[in-house]
Amino acid sequence: MESVAMMCARPAQAFWSGRRVLLTGHTGFKGAWAAMWLAELGADVTGFARAPDSAPALYDMAGLSGRMRSVIGDLRDRDRVARVVADAAPEIVLHLAAQPIVRRAIADPIDTLSSNVMGTAHLLDAVRQTGSANVVLVVTSDKVYANSDCGSAFREDAPLGGKDPYSASKAATELVARSYAQTYLEDAGARVATARGGNVVGGGDYAEDRIIPDIVRAALAGHQPVLRMPEATRPWQHVLDCIAGYLCYAEALARDGSTPRALNFGPLPGRDVTVATLAEATLAALGRAPDWRHDPPAVSKEMKLLAVDSTLARETLHWRDKLSGDPLVAWTADWYRAVHAGGDAYAATVRQIKAYENDERI
Repeated sequence: MESVAMMCARPAQAFWSGRRVLLTGHTGFKGAWAAMWLAELGADVTGFARAPDSAPALYDMAGLSGRMRSVIGDLRDRDRVARVVADAAPEIVLHLAAQPIVRRAIADPIDTLSSNVMGTAHLLDAVRQTGSANVVLVVTSDKVYANSDCGSAFREDAPLGGKDPYSASKAATELVARSYAQTYLEDAGARVATARGGNVVGGGDYAEDRIIPDIVRAALAGHQPVLRMPEATRPWQHVLDCIAGYLCYAEALARDGSTPRALNFGPLPGRDVTVATLAEATLAALGRAPDWRHDPPAVSKEMKLLAVDSTLARETLHWRDKLSGDPLVAWTADWYRAVHAGGDAYAATVRQIKAYENDERI
């Protein structure tokens, strides 16, 4: 590994060590990375989430059920949520759990709305009743904004919207979080904020209908990957950049009550690339021919252009996306190559976490 001189905020072990954390969504892609990073930082983590909905799943591959306090359950079960929060008595709540797949939300909007909106309400109400938390960070999405498909990068004060059920569920989650903060939690000493992350990629993602898992599955099977919207642009970011932002944000909220209550996390303007460009770079990094097949959907509610302005996070937290561009693809491909060659998923993940903390290049 080669040293890279970069200035970037990183999670502080002195802050997280021994701190009680409730992490929802720990069986998902981002949640599993967050769980492993928090464990390496010495946090006392309780995870609450549904069972993994992909096979394989990073949660299972890394053996997380035996490495942390893991509770499998559904945020729509209000009584169960209340018991878990009361038992964990968290100081920090990181709410990552959600139904995250846009096309699944279009096919089954009620499941998505009940999970993402009412699940959040149940969690925040349980936090209100327990009274132990001083920071609650609710992770939503870059899709919370009213998007006219013009390509402008959204700032945090842009109007919320949502033309499809997934986007609407995330915008509604923002309103639920704000209402609980202003009516109950902030007056009780809990600082509540929302984090709006861009499109996240990295090793260990096996979800349906996502570009990197689709490419990996096609490469392993020797098939040509299929792209629905190759011309679409997204604010791609590596999972480590995203999780670093979330953890640093929680630290800042704990230290300073003037920290903004909503922040975007995404690449610098001009770094948004098309689905086709990302696909070709990833295929090449995996040692495959950089070609693909276009299969457009008959009807699509997805926006072609999406970008967020993360200036406020950069100024407030001194956060930077260290792995944008070529490193994003290199680190992602490195994880899949290592694990699919027989490597240990937990070790591969922790190796990248440590390299990221030490400003090293894979």
